[in-house]
Amino acid sequence: NYEDVRCKCICPPYKDHSGHIYNKNVSQKDCDCLHVVEPMPVPGPDVEAYCLRCECKYEERSSVTIKVNNVILLV
Repeated sequence: NYEDVRCKCICPPYKDHSGHIYNKNVSQKDCDCLHVVEPMPVPGPDVEAYCLRCECKYEERSSVTIKVNNVILLV
């Protein structure tokens, strides 16, 4: 099953940690680094600096529309 909403956070490299992309199904108000990035790759004092570098975007899609379009295309 695919979810129609997600929060995607792209975090660039920070100190000795490599960059990473995090996805999580959360509400739009919870779409931030603190709610999406799990487990947090940096210790407590560096969390704020790490999260400020991350870019989080809330994304929605309609899987029903995608399926209908695929059926029409195949027909």
